[in-house]
Amino acid sequence: MDEHSSNERPSKSQRKRDAHQLQALGKQLVGLSRAQLTALELPGELFEAITAAQAIAQHGARRRQLQYIGKLMRRIDTTSIQASLDALNESHRADTTAFHRVEQWRDRLLQEGDSALGTLRAACPDIDLQRIRTLVRTAQRETAENRAPRAARELFRYLRTLQSVLP
Repeated sequence: MDEHSSNERPSKSQRKRDAHQLQALGKQLVGLSRAQLTALELPGELFEAITAAQAIAQHGARRRQLQYIGKLMRRIDTTSIQASLDALNESHRADTTAFHRVEQWRDRLLQEGDSALGTLRAACPDIDLQRIRTLVRTAQRETAENRAPRAARELFRYLRTLQSVLP
């Protein structure tokens, strides 16, 4: 009896779940930039359908286009597309984590001052201490005077150049 059931086609419910899953994958593809889509090396018809969906603003028309994308995706093997999307998402997560780490160091330097600078210097002995101290003082003064945080932004940019060695 097991042999008989393994030869049967998937149930209608399973086919619908699969179709919805492919449609969700298509929706993720629609959210990508043109350069990211080009890097995925999608089949021509699918690529055109995705770029058309990106240009559609009306909800109903966009939904129909997403269904069409899902239909096109049923004809191809999507494992490589899913793997590429997963890698892209992981890269984005890593970039976001690094960005937050730089933000935390900037905030820590502005709040703690020399104690945070000592910790940073111990981890990164090649940093420009004079530049960082000047930027921290200027940023603190700008905050106290309710001015635009120009120095804090410049401090962030400098720390970003050091992000690979930040603790």
